[in-house]
Amino acid sequence: MSTDKIFDNTEIAFSLKNDSELERAYFLFKMISIEPLVRIGTAATNFAIKANLPIEGLIRSTVFDHFCGGVNEEDCLSVINRMFLKGVSSVLDYSVEGKESEKEFDSAMHTILKIIDFAKDIDAIPIAVFKPTGFGRLSLYEKVGSGEVLTQKEQQEWDSVVNRFDIVCKKAKDNDVAVLIDAEESWMQDAADGLVTEMMQKYNTEKPIIYNTLQMYRHDRLAFLKKEHQKAKEGNYFLGYKLVRGAYMEKENDRAKEKGYKSPICINKTATDENFDSALLYMIENLDCMSLFAGTHNENSSYLLMQLMASKKLKNNDNRIWFGQLYGMSDHISFNLADKGYNVAKYIPFGPVKDVMPYLIRRAEENTSVAGQTGRELSLLTKEKKRRKAL
Repeated sequence: MSTDKIFDNTEIAFSLKNDSELERAYFLFKMISIEPLVRIGTAATNFAIKANLPIEGLIRSTVFDHFCGGVNEEDCLSVINRMFLKGVSSVLDYSVEGKESEKEFDSAMHTILKIIDFAKDIDAIPIAVFKPTGFGRLSLYEKVGSGEVLTQKEQQEWDSVVNRFDIVCKKAKDNDVAVLIDAEESWMQDAADGLVTEMMQKYNTEKPIIYNTLQMYRHDRLAFLKKEHQKAKEGNYFLGYKLVRGAYMEKENDRAKEKGYKSPICINKTATDENFDSALLYMIENLDCMSLFAGTHNENSSYLLMQLMASKKLKNNDNRIWFGQLYGMSDHISFNLADKGYNVAKYIPFGPVKDVMPYLIRRAEENTSVAGQTGRELSLLTKEKKRRKAL
């Protein structure tokens, strides 16, 4: 099967965008491509929000509407339904970050439960997602992961975290909705990994419902995957993994330098790419007991996964394999894959505009720092604008 250049088809990639949406996308990526502008814009936005200046309308009509589905689940429905017409499913991502109180953690859990209820009756939403730090404090995960003795109050807190995980995972299993649990900073990840493995042992008894996330810019993740595979074979349960490259590289390297330990991040981009692709290969070789959600904006890795599937004579829509990208980015990958019948899901961030700003700022900074990402988006948008003018 030839997979040559399918991602170059801009007519399919941008089929859902009208001319004004195409222009807005071009304008946004043009702005994001200018690093000093992103820094100034980030500082100005943070100041405006803290000072309660009335900028929500401007943010909503530009960067928010491009990268987010809406302020609540119902608000996202028109985006979800439009994409599903083109074969692209949705993962509703409640993108509120940095909360610290038990009340806020309970509220986040209830939002995820609501999403599972919402998803169980809608074919376009086969998967839910949450962040571990949505359900508990990062410093608590760090303390648990390092094996420190918890105070009585901290133990009660941790018991609540475990309980929130369990309530959501049980609900996911009862309603046959897969749930992806995101990965975060390495210094909190050991505790999260241990907890997700417990949930897999408990709920992945017939098939993968609970998915952990492996950030393959970490040089230890392939070994971790192999070790977890051995554990699953011995324990007779299924594994689900979302593979990503990772989103906290500068923070990880800075902390390692500051505290004087070896950085968990691969030595360079090439090593990260090789690590990601090795994990793809390992999972495809072991599909009898694991399912894969390939969260990638990398064309080469996407082509590789297509080729691996073809070499194993797997159907394009094999339900153990999903491709995933973020809403507002890499439409040339998502919609062209869906057009060929692959399982594709877009992460659709949502939440109150003010609360979602840390997510949006990270997106802008990430696009600025990823070599070639923004340039590729701009070249494809330019190509599609020219194609439409020529009609």
